[in-house]
Amino acid sequence: MADRVAFAWEGAALSGAWHRGGGRTCVVLAHGAGSTLDTPGLAAYADALAAAGVDAVRFNFPYAEAKRRVPDPRPRLVAAYRAVAEQVASSAGEIYAGGRSMGGRIASHLAAEGFPLRGLVFLAYPLHPPRQPHLLRTAHLGAIAVPMLFLQGSRDAFARMDLLRPAVAALPAATLHVIEGADHSFSAAGRSPAEVVQELAGATVDWMADKRK
Repeated sequence: MADRVAFAWEGAALSGAWHRGGGRTCVVLAHGAGSTLDTPGLAAYADALAAAGVDAVRFNFPYAEAKRRVPDPRPRLVAAYRAVAEQVASSAGEIYAGGRSMGGRIASHLAAEGFPLRGLVFLAYPLHPPRQPHLLRTAHLGAIAVPMLFLQGSRDAFARMDLLRPAVAALPAATLHVIEGADHSFSAAGRSPAEVVQELAGATVDWMADKRK
């Protein structure tokens, strides 16, 4: 379960949910382009992190809060993410940022701008648009100094493995964990959503522990 919270934004508020894990580590998670903070897979992942002792915060981008379908321009998305992360940081120890698809990509731009984070966690990073592998979204990743964890399905139409593997290998502080047979939504034949979520959360917690060594 999560506590419903609100984050100040432009004189109003963005809805959020805080999953309490009991520790001082918190992962801020943004949703994908076509969804909201209440995306079931994102909520389940946050629950699994909390069960492992890691706090997780989900929040709405402004367009989702206003119940619009088209995402805001990137600078506005980054500004909203910054506002939420700053408010989370005021009461948490170490902060990680990330999210699903577009949400993770926006977190990466926040990190590239120098926002202080412990690391980044990408749930299905959108390396390129579907069927447009030449439009790589990697130019800013080299400016990121913190560790990055890419959690990716092997059948993700937004990230061809033959392009993602070398892109991650070129980053000095990046790790790739592949969910075999999974697509962009982490749906994998022969595996339940709960099983996949446990793998995602387990890989995240293990990666965090390794980076603390």
